[in-house]
Amino acid sequence: LRMVQVKLIVTGDDFGYCPRRNQGIVDCFLAGAVSNVSLLVNGSAAADAAKLARRYNIPIGLHANLSEGSPVCEVLKTNSSLLNEDGFFHGKMGFRTVLSKGLLNMSEVKQELKAQVELFHELTGHLPPHMDGHQHVHVLPDVRNVFAEVLEEYGIKYTRVPIEPGLHKCDWITPSLMDFYLGVEEDSLNTVDVFTSHGIRWPDIYIGLSTMGKNMSVSTICSAIDAAVVEFTSKAPSPTHPTPRSRTVTIELMVHPGYPSIPPTGGCGEGPDDFSQSWERLHELQTLIKPELQSHYKSRNIQLCSFKDL
Repeated sequence: LRMVQVKLIVTGDDFGYCPRRNQGIVDCFLAGAVSNVSLLVNGSAAADAAKLARRYNIPIGLHANLSEGSPVCEVLKTNSSLLNEDGFFHGKMGFRTVLSKGLLNMSEVKQELKAQVELFHELTGHLPPHMDGHQHVHVLPDVRNVFAEVLEEYGIKYTRVPIEPGLHKCDWITPSLMDFYLGVEEDSLNTVDVFTSHGIRWPDIYIGLSTMGKNMSVSTICSAIDAAVVEFTSKAPSPTHPTPRSRTVTIELMVHPGYPSIPPTGGCGEGPDDFSQSWERLHELQTLIKPELQSHYKSRNIQLCSFKDL
């Protein structure tokens, strides 16, 4: 393993969700435990998050959100297919249900995604170097095509494709969550060709479903990285991936550190969700800053970086 140079992007998702999330992510960044962040522009503390990223020079991309809270596009805030009867997005599962029934207007999806890119630009002063989807909405059928068009239009090169090696073997994941994850994986596999045809790229390896919240520990992170690198480098060389030994392997580790939200502060328009208020966020923060994790990275020749370093 030591022969292989690994570039690891540790992305703190949901930056901008609430002040306590922002603070937790910044603390992780300053501790060298997070190397990149993904901003929810409709988050209640998005403007504050953008200021923090500028102040501390934190590499920042866009966490496109179509499922939680309110749209940022004025026209879509009333009477659009993206909204439920309460005037908010349909939710993580609700969005998938409405989509599967063919009730989402894809031109509205595109309009909202573009509005989020524009707002990101306004808040940060630059376009996002990478853009992924909150609750993995960006790999869903039809959405994936519109998402790819938006990235291509704005020249955003990188995204996330949540296909996690070894996911099936993780027996600590509850059955209902595993069902959701396997759905995400299937959608992701069906997205690869779409993103490729639009010239969009993503790291070689994605990790983050098996290590979320209470399932995160130094050992789950280390063994997920080690196993994924071994699997990746043992694959037969191909034209796109010449001799694996001689190349750098890139990994994105998705994390959600923060101090627990205290309602009513936070969220994307409806207040913070349960996961955000739980101890699991703090658990991720405390795990990520452990010195044992940093020393594991060193021993494995793993270098933390952001998308612009790829």
